[in-house]
Amino acid sequence: MRASDRSAQFAGGTLGAQRHICAFFNSIDEEHRVLRSFIRDGLDRGQKGFHVIDPDLRNAHLQRLADGGINVERAIGTGQLEVWPWQDAYLRGQRFDQDAMLALIEEVLQSSAAAGYPLTRLLAHMEWALLDRPGVDDLVEYETRLNYVLPKYDDLVICAYDLTKFGASVTVDILRTHPVVIIGGTLQENPFFVPPDQLLLEIRERRAVRRDARSAS
Repeated sequence: MRASDRSAQFAGGTLGAQRHICAFFNSIDEEHRVLRSFIRDGLDRGQKGFHVIDPDLRNAHLQRLADGGINVERAIGTGQLEVWPWQDAYLRGQRFDQDAMLALIEEVLQSSAAAGYPLTRLLAHMEWALLDRPGVDDLVEYETRLNYVLPKYDDLVICAYDLTKFGASVTVDILRTHPVVIIGGTLQENPFFVPPDQLLLEIRERRAVRRDARSAS
C-alpha cells in the first residue's frame, strides 16, 4: 500500500500508526462538522465507508452526507458506502455479543480489502450501549479488546460518543480504551490510553469485587 493511501488528515490532525479512535461530541451537528472530511475524503480516494448508526437517524445521516458534498446514492449503489442499523451489527438478536461483534469487524475489514478497497473508514455511533439490552455492560471490555484486532489492519475506526448521553465514569473508561481521541473537535494522541492487557485485568478485578459485594449482601 502506498503511504498516500494510508495517510489521513482530519479534525485538525494527522493520524499516525494507531487507528482506533474515540470521538466525543456534544451534538450530531458537531459530529458531522468535524467528521465531514474524514468521510468525504475517504470516498474521494476510493476507500470504503462503513457506518453503523441509530436506525431512527438513518435518513438524517444520509442527508447530512449529501449536504456535505457526497453523492450518497452513487456511493451506496456501487457498494463503496454501507450504512448499517445497530440491530444488524452490535445488537443482532437484540443483544450485544462482543465476540460476535469483534468477528464482524474483522469480516468487514477483510471483505473490503478483498473487494479491492485500499482502506476502510469505519464510523460507529455508540449510543446503542445505552439501550436496555443483554450484554451492553460489556462495552468497555469490547472497546479494550478491539486493540488486539485493529493493529492488524491499516483501516480507520472511529467510535463516536455523544457526551450529553453518557455518564462521566463510562466516558473516562472509554477514553482509556482508545489510543487516539477527538475531543473539542481536534484529533490527538490520547495520553490516557491504557494497554489492553492492563485494562482487561482491571475490568476483571472490578467484576470480582462486585461479585464479592453481592455475595456478602
